[in-house]
Amino acid sequence: MSPFADSKDACVAALGEVALLEEIRSWLGDAMPPAPEGMGDDCAVLSRPAGNLFAADSLLYTRHFDDTTDPARAGAKLLLRNLSDIAAMGGEPRYAVMSAFLPPATSLAWLERFCRGLAGCARQYATALVGGDITESAEGPGFSLAITGQAERPLLRSTAQPGDYLYVTGSLGGSLRGHHLTFVPRLAEGRWLADRPDTRACIDLTDGLGKDLNALLREGLGAVLDTAAVPLSDAAREAATESGKPSFWHGCNDGEDYELLFTVDGTADPAAFERAWRGAFATPLMRIGKLRARGKGGPPVLDTAGRPVENLTGYTHLRA
Repeated sequence: MSPFADSKDACVAALGEVALLEEIRSWLGDAMPPAPEGMGDDCAVLSRPAGNLFAADSLLYTRHFDDTTDPARAGAKLLLRNLSDIAAMGGEPRYAVMSAFLPPATSLAWLERFCRGLAGCARQYATALVGGDITESAEGPGFSLAITGQAERPLLRSTAQPGDYLYVTGSLGGSLRGHHLTFVPRLAEGRWLADRPDTRACIDLTDGLGKDLNALLREGLGAVLDTAAVPLSDAAREAATESGKPSFWHGCNDGEDYELLFTVDGTADPAAFERAWRGAFATPLMRIGKLRARGKGGPPVLDTAGRPVENLTGYTHLRA
């Protein structure tokens, strides 16, 4: 049986990423435990109350890097993507294994620089590279890295509650102008958040605020987004001048921001929380809204005037 479909409505692009993940979940059935052990967070949590974390991510030629990319930067990015997932859980990285999918014509000089960049990043973030696999590929090169970590109180997505304050670190949008190769995973910030009892839920912004915010909004939960408070990068504004789209669109939908989106208990004092943050970090922090109860079928995200916020798609994989 060929792995390729004969018609558009029979291929994975007909579903798109989110619906496809739901199908895969159903196909796997009880072989996949429920979250947080199974699918549903930035990392799987393999034991509780202390959390052994496990996650994986990939890096593909022409998708995540190209001929203009320094190979060492590409190697570092492979690990940094995974470290951002660990950060979103409030964890510390431990061990990693890499699988490489290499065409026979892959340059040795290029691969050496890739591996040295990966190794330098691993040393910087105290992550031991303990093995992996090499497979010949007709296309590529491509890489996959699996990582373990540890978190005393793993930060989940599912623990957000109505009334929670919504915060984001850094600035958003325009990542392909350089940020996607130079970002700093928010590991220290994530650990700090996990140590605070008023932190409720957290996710890293991989596919953009427009998509990843919805991952915090389980059934019955919505958000009021202060669109004017969303912190936009200079790169987002530059991208807007070229695309003709609003800079807010780029801030919500470009993806690869690798910032933390998290919620804080709505009964806490937000000013006190923000003072404590500023005392611990120079990392910018912005309060961008609150979570709310949502009726069935209601719009997930409203602005402060009560209007639905449109075009919050984020980066969508497997688009038809």
